[in-house]
Order: sequence, then structure tokens, then C-alpha cells
Amino acid sequence: MNETILVVDDEPKIVQLARDYLEKSGFKVLTSGDGQQALVITRQEHPDLIVLDLMLPGMDGLDVCRAIRRESDVPIIMLTARAEETDQLIGLELGADDYITKPFSPRALVARVRALLRRTQGNLLQQETVRVGDLELDLQRKQLCLKGEIIHLTRSEFLLLETLAKHPGQPLSREQLLEKLHGVVFDGVDRSVDSHIKNLRRKIEPDPADPIYIQTVYGFGYKFQGNLE
Repeated sequence: MNETILVVDDEPKIVQLARDYLEKSGFKVLTSGDGQQALVITRQEHPDLIVLDLMLPGMDGLDVCRAIRRESDVPIIMLTARAEETDQLIGLELGADDYITKPFSPRALVARVRALLRRTQGNLLQQETVRVGDLELDLQRKQLCLKGEIIHLTRSEFLLLETLAKHPGQPLSREQLLEKLHGVVFDGVDRSVDSHIKNLRRKIEPDPADPIYIQTVYGFGYKFQGNLE
């Protein structure tokens, strides 16, 4: 395992804790205490994954995430001490793949990092293309076309769409989608699936308020309408 992880946090104790556990797990670890430096490191070193604190001096984590997403689809895990759900959802909407709330277990961080890397690096040998209506999903290139036009999706958005599209008409619970999304089982409430679905509908539905592809199964989860070609 030679993947490089960039940990961005202005609290030295947290950086050292994350670094120790990640290095013991076989990762190469780069660190940064501010957003501008993190961008420089990202451009120069091309890390395989970024653990990014939301609250940074100067350029905060949301601005860093936004800047990275203009240039790269590197997996990003947001790290935040904020309890407000809004901040977590904003991070997801800007393109973060996952989030962890402080205080956190360093073992849980390592598990999330491993799961996200497996998800983003796996299934590279798949050759099939999924076509539903005006949508065409290239599973090898992780690319979506709508009426022939490429639509940019984050890795998490594509994985959710792929999972739903492969089970047309079958309701999938939020818990099933969360486990697919993060690679680990969650306890408690996690609204990241709802946030990703909201973003997907904005990108693929003719009318996001009246979706034709991704249907809500109230009190349960979501299902995909349409037949695979």
C-alpha cells in the first residue's frame, strides 16, 4: 500500500494523531496547517486522498474544497468540529465524498480512508455501459452523459446513481445506500445520501421537483425508474 494521504488541520495534536494511525496502516502522509498551503501541496504532490478540516485560518475548508474541485476529483473527507448539519451538507454539495465529526476515533478515520480508496479505485475492469432513457453511464470511465452531453458528477454521486440504476424499480434503503457509499455500516442519523440525491436530481432531472429517474420511497429510501438497455 503506497497511497498518499494529505491531512489538513490547524490543530497539531489532531494532525499528529491522524498521521500516526495512517502511517501505521501503511499510508504515506503529508500534512498542512492552512488552506493555501494545502492547495500547493495538492497541485505538486497529487495525493490519493485528502482529509480536510472545515475550520482553517484564512482560507477555510469549504473554499479549499471548492478550489480543489475546479482542478481535481481527488477523494476528500471533510473533518469538522461543527455539529450543525448544514455545514456538513455544504461540504458534500461542494464535492466532498465523506465527512467525519470531531472528536473522532482515529481507527474510524483509517477505516473511512480505506473504504473510500477501495470505492474510488475499485471496479476499474468493468466494461459495461448502463443506458436508461437519456442517461448513459460509462462504468469504466466513471462518466455520465445526458443526451450526449457529459455531466460532471462527484465519485459519490456517480456511485449512488450507478447503484440505483443497476437495480431499476427496486427500493434501496438509506442504510443500504450509505453502506455502499462509505463502505462501512453507520449508526445513528446520516443525511449524506439525501444531500447527494438532491445534487443528482439537479444535474439529471428535467424537473428536480418532479423527478422521473430517482424516485423517493417515503420513510425508506430511493428507487430508480427505467429499464436498462
